[in-house]
Amino acid sequence: MGSKIKGKDQIIFEVIGYILVFLFALACVIPFYLIIMGSFTKESTIVTTGYKLWLTAKDFSTEAYAMAFKSPQTILKAYGVTIFVTVVGTVLSIFLTTMTGYVLARKDFPWKNGFSFFFFFTTLFNGGLVPYYLLCTTYLGFTNRIYSLILPGMFSVWNMIIAKSFMKGIPFEMVEAAKIDGAGDFCIYYKVILPMAKPLVATITLFVALAYWNDWYNCMLFMSTGEHWNLQYTLQNILNSSEALKRIAVLTGMQVGQLPSEGLKLAMTVIATGPIVLLYPFLQKYFVKGLTLGAVKG
Repeated sequence: MGSKIKGKDQIIFEVIGYILVFLFALACVIPFYLIIMGSFTKESTIVTTGYKLWLTAKDFSTEAYAMAFKSPQTILKAYGVTIFVTVVGTVLSIFLTTMTGYVLARKDFPWKNGFSFFFFFTTLFNGGLVPYYLLCTTYLGFTNRIYSLILPGMFSVWNMIIAKSFMKGIPFEMVEAAKIDGAGDFCIYYKVILPMAKPLVATITLFVALAYWNDWYNCMLFMSTGEHWNLQYTLQNILNSSEALKRIAVLTGMQVGQLPSEGLKLAMTVIATGPIVLLYPFLQKYFVKGLTLGAVKG
């Protein structure tokens, strides 16, 4: 068979499409590129001329990173806490979310409508911050405990809905066939359902890992000491300290340019987002499929 010759209209359409995609990608990359460049720029240059796409030798500076890593053991410890919480929380969340979605999607589960209503109800109403805080601190003992950073984000109804929609796309006949072969419910879930749900697992893994990695709110609520501070909250405290020093500099007449407060914000952004950005390419091929598969019924 000869190769199919593209028509003029198709070529024009593809060229316009590639140009639009390139411009959109460029619009997404340039802000992050500016953040990286700004983090290596002198504070005085940022204050006087703003951010630059290209740095000269006189504008280059590592003062922001030096200030961020002034206490490297603190940053490394915060990284360790964040990595531990992200890995453990993500694994537990995947287990609970996919298993719940699988159970609610099964046709032979008689109470699936009642349990589904119970989950959906929590997305519309909640007790508020004060009852939540009192429950977690007074009755569950979340104060200064590492599990207080894991348990609150371990289950998401929205992720469960995605899992349930995906599981409905898996033929129930496979479950029945496994039962006939003598497999139990956990065996079916682990050996039949999960291998077919790789796009779902990858998608929810990205959602949950991002949520755990970027979480600072629970750390602020439950951690009164720095022993279990995660990366985001540690960087926030460093930034607050920098802002306080900047205000003191203004009051005392010291040169503000000596304190890399603006560059510090950008450096902390690079420190916090770098590792999680590297995770996305490994999950990208599953991402769109995991969101759409199971949402359309054949």
